[in-house]
Amino acid sequence: MAYKTCVSIAESTPAGVLFTLKKALTKSDYAEIRFDFLTPKDIPKALQITKKYHKRCVFTLRPKSEGGKFQGSEKERISILKLIAEYNPYLLDVEYSTISKNKDLTPYIKKTKTPVLVSWHDFAKTPSIKTLLQKYTQMKKFSSHIKIVTTARSTKDTATVLLLYKKQSSGLIAFAMGDYGRISRILCMNLGSPYTYVSLGKPVAPGQFSLDEIKSLQSLQK
Repeated sequence: MAYKTCVSIAESTPAGVLFTLKKALTKSDYAEIRFDFLTPKDIPKALQITKKYHKRCVFTLRPKSEGGKFQGSEKERISILKLIAEYNPYLLDVEYSTISKNKDLTPYIKKTKTPVLVSWHDFAKTPSIKTLLQKYTQMKKFSSHIKIVTTARSTKDTATVLLLYKKQSSGLIAFAMGDYGRISRILCMNLGSPYTYVSLGKPVAPGQFSLDEIKSLQSLQK
């Protein structure tokens, strides 16, 4: 099968974002722009200069509480999320905790016609499959595009998170972080994930494969 990839871009300047985005999209299907690595004042410029590539981009503005770099207030972050939604990316990643607490956010994004990827991360462990299924059901109320990422402390944890694919409809991205979870970043695509997150070099998240590694695996299947 053809593995679809999404390169995570974590640059600190608009020029850096554009340069890396162009490079990434020569080999990758999609790219995730981590806007939380930019200062808020630089975000509008980054949005403008990358405009022609947005239909192949996932936009993310992750707060520190969710493993990101954004250090401003939550009110400021919501305002920026609304702004980047207006640029119509392929997907806008919004944390489940954010979208469930901010009742006006979903209607606003719907007006922009930007699809939302509702995400949830557990940076400490992998909950039981029962807990994960409950979380999935809650998240489905906001979008058909769901991202559930846990931390694997064993191979059993990896198997647990992948069980979600037995119950889901299309649009689920589920895998585990860490060394034990690394294989789930490949297996998730065999189970129905639209793509897997990769790096161009240094991993942006624990256990992330590089784009070249995924391409090498793909070539072995031919």
